[in-house]
Amino acid sequence: MTTYQETRPSAAAKPVRWAADAVAMMREGARLRLDYSAQSLWRVDRMIEGIRKEGTPYAAVESVLRGFGAYAGEVIARQSGAEWWATGGDHWLRTPDGKLWDPIDEARRTFAGDGGSLRLLCRDAARGAVRR
Repeated sequence: MTTYQETRPSAAAKPVRWAADAVAMMREGARLRLDYSAQSLWRVDRMIEGIRKEGTPYAAVESVLRGFGAYAGEVIARQSGAEWWATGGDHWLRTPDGKLWDPIDEARRTFAGDGGSLRLLCRDAARGAVRR
């Protein structure tokens, strides 16, 4: 029997690791458990907003935001059957309906206060997607 991880395309390797790092960081540092559910993205959005409100410079949280975005991408992948795609160091998700989504950039937009939301991105990406 193969595990979920072993059946993933190679483009998923880095985002899966970044997501796992974010889960560990939240568990150990903030004492929050992330369970790869769509509901958990509400907590991630609030965490990002809190970091922004503290006035933390982007350079100090760039890798944290990447981890949060990858975590949101993993939530989307697990809910909708989306797959990670990578080109030139950038990572996107492709949902079964053929649409491309960029949860890592959405985490950056959330931090910038540009109306981004990982919870809403997940809702939109999973809407109408058929689970494989």
